[in-house]
Amino acid sequence: MVKTTPLGPTVRPGTVVEFMHGDQPQLAWVLEESSGKLRLLTINKREMKLPAARLLPWNGPMFSADVSRQDIQNILNERQEARGEIQAGLDVMELWELAQGELESAPLSWFADLLWEEWDEDRLAALGRAMLQAKTHFKFRPPSFEIWPAEKVELKLRQRAEEKEREAITSAGQTLLKDLWAAHSQGRKHTTPDLDPELARGLERILKGKVGENLDENDRKIWTAISKGLPDVPHLALLLAQTWGVLPPHHNYHLDEADYAWGDAWSESFINEIEEIENRFSNQAETPEIEDLVSIDASTTRDIDDAFRIERHGTGYKLSIVLARPEVHWVFGSPLDKAVLHRATSLYLPEGTSHMMPERLGTGQYSLLQGEARPALITDFFMAADGTLEKVEPRTAWVRVKANITYEDADRAIRERTDESLMLAHDLATHLLERRLASGACVIRKPEPIVSLEGSGAQTSVHIDLKTPSPLSELVISEFMILANSGLALWAKDNGVPLLHRTQDIALPPEAAGIFTEPAEILRSVKLLLPPTLETAPKRHAALGVPAYAPITSPLRRYTDFINMAQVCAYLASGEPRLDRDELDQLITHLNMRIQSVSAVQRFRPRYWKLVYLAKRRRELQPAVLVDEAGPMATLAMPHLQVNVRAPKKMLGDKLYAGQRFQISFSRIDPLTNEIRMAEALEE
Repeated sequence: MVKTTPLGPTVRPGTVVEFMHGDQPQLAWVLEESSGKLRLLTINKREMKLPAARLLPWNGPMFSADVSRQDIQNILNERQEARGEIQAGLDVMELWELAQGELESAPLSWFADLLWEEWDEDRLAALGRAMLQAKTHFKFRPPSFEIWPAEKVELKLRQRAEEKEREAITSAGQTLLKDLWAAHSQGRKHTTPDLDPELARGLERILKGKVGENLDENDRKIWTAISKGLPDVPHLALLLAQTWGVLPPHHNYHLDEADYAWGDAWSESFINEIEEIENRFSNQAETPEIEDLVSIDASTTRDIDDAFRIERHGTGYKLSIVLARPEVHWVFGSPLDKAVLHRATSLYLPEGTSHMMPERLGTGQYSLLQGEARPALITDFFMAADGTLEKVEPRTAWVRVKANITYEDADRAIRERTDESLMLAHDLATHLLERRLASGACVIRKPEPIVSLEGSGAQTSVHIDLKTPSPLSELVISEFMILANSGLALWAKDNGVPLLHRTQDIALPPEAAGIFTEPAEILRSVKLLLPPTLETAPKRHAALGVPAYAPITSPLRRYTDFINMAQVCAYLASGEPRLDRDELDQLITHLNMRIQSVSAVQRFRPRYWKLVYLAKRRRELQPAVLVDEAGPMATLAMPHLQVNVRAPKKMLGDKLYAGQRFQISFSRIDPLTNEIRMAEALEE
């Protein structure tokens, strides 16, 4: 007959004990004890030696040491079953609620006293086992348990949830990604396996996050795990997402990398702010001061930033340039302001236009639409007969534009001499250009391919047509905008108003000045230039041939112009700019980063569609012009597409010279990786 003994700290033969093995409590029987060293028989019928210090701080019950191996096994099985049943009925979270805030740590018996008036060895052991498993709430530091505070528990629960999600997603993701890559490599449609919806959403999130390179630390670990063994190819995540069908063909990953929300749906989150601005607009509307204004834009333009009026002033000119004022009712530092700063600029892509401002404001409330009263910055520029700038006088007022006309209509009116005002504007623009050229300006004029898309997804077809130029009206607007940006920069310098300036303070050789139209001349001139920088100090802009240049003419489309508009208007209203120079310098760092990121979308996305167009026609001969033969590779320009390609010089022949014309075709074009390889070149 087995006889139990009272609970106590003594560990002698016949005592039931527990120790940790493989992160789990293990039940055992003490066969021998000698100087703190034990010989045990485990519930798994294994004999082992163990220091007594390794035992968990709950022992018992104790039995007679003189029992058979079978009796030992029966006792251990009974204790295991009893403790399992007790543990299953314990709510350790409720125990933590009772304990947390009372003590930082306590022995197991203290917790047992919270639960039971009387307890025995099995209850104590079951409680110890349960608390060992609750690693998010308790920390076992023998012989006591630490009680985690609520903040630490919340952190650990979140970490545990992330770990469980990571394990589940990793397991499912490794299989899915291998299947997706196999389908992509074989050019077949992927059959989606039955995935748990939550796992599928997690994998989709990670793939899309990797496409935009904006994964958090946890998702980066998951991506590393699930993509292990897959080839290191460019845009792997995008290819897999498209094969899976969670991203469409021709997906614009540049937007993801720039974290730029396409369209206008993003503004819905700021509807309350937008409505407040609209209300302030309505309450402050005034009678227009000027109404005989015209704007010249493309027929598709909806965000109209500028308009003008011109008249003779003695033997010279008085030009009034009117600019939209979206900042007049704006709240800087608001969530909407931060979102617009993050967008940085509007995007004009073959897919369409995505505006920097919410469309209700940028293409509606503040756009200089004909017949509508609008707040504006009016700047009168007084110029001599030869276009010399004599005086700049800015002021704020409300205006009403008489007509929004297109470049084509304005060009026709100037060419056919049917509008005296536009003819006078062209006359002044010609003088302004001459003065800039005399100051060393580098003017580049090249064909403008218009990329248009039809269809959607894999069925999208690309069409490219050269824009019909409107040189007379385009000259008017380009020169007037340069005048406004440079003239107001000089006015701000004279009045101590800090602005964001585009500077290019470099010395250009005489051959860099002029009007360049040939591809070889254009490349040679561009190589002499450095990119302009954004800074608060007014300095020369060499390529434009002006002593200072602060962009302000597109406040609906560019955040730099928006800020400069606010600086000028704040000074006109109060005698103080909104931000001082130090505050502008602090803004430049973040603004530069956003401009570079978003501008990359504008640079690379049209080229992608041009390469899609060429890929469909890679065997067709395309006209090209040699523009550079330095080094082992030559550069050829395709002016009708505004795409440059490089090829080994030996492919082009022995005698090469800039301006040499070829007909070229291609062996490989990959729009996604921007890879383009020439197959042949036939000299014309």
